Amino acid sequence: MANCGFCNTKIEKGTGKMFVFKTGKIIHFCSSKCEKNMLNLGRKARELKWTGVK
Repeated sequence: MANCGFCNTKIEKGTGKMFVFKTGKIIHFCSSKCEKNMLNLGRKARELKWTGVK
C-alpha cells in the first residue's frame, strides 16, 4: 500500500492515481483533490488544515 504524496493517507490497492514526472520521480495521490492542490495550485500540505500534515 502506498501513501498519498500530498496528505500522506494510505491508499488501498487498485485506487488512487500515480503521477510520473519527466525525471522519473513517482508520486501517488489518493484523490483528485490532492492532485489538483499539489500540481495545479502549487499548495503545500502543511499549510492546509484538512491534510493533517504538520
